[in-house]
Amino acid sequence: MSAETILVEAVGWLGASLILGAYILVSMGRIAARSRTFQWMNVVGAAGFVVNSGANGAIPSAVLNVIWVGIGLWTLWAIRRDA
Repeated sequence: MSAETILVEAVGWLGASLILGAYILVSMGRIAARSRTFQWMNVVGAAGFVVNSGANGAIPSAVLNVIWVGIGLWTLWAIRRDA
């Protein structure tokens, strides 16, 4: 396995961990859905999925996660605007 393959897999697993962690934390009421923490965990996690799914040719997943990143960044902008 090449170093590039290992890096792509690690980025994908990090992304999955962040999205799962964000979901667990919001479901447990530990963080709010409109919190910066939740949104950043989703943005970075989805970006990890974009890298992984794009590198593996899973274009529908890559596109979905590009949209996910966009929603998170838009929400972060809205949170900052409303503050």
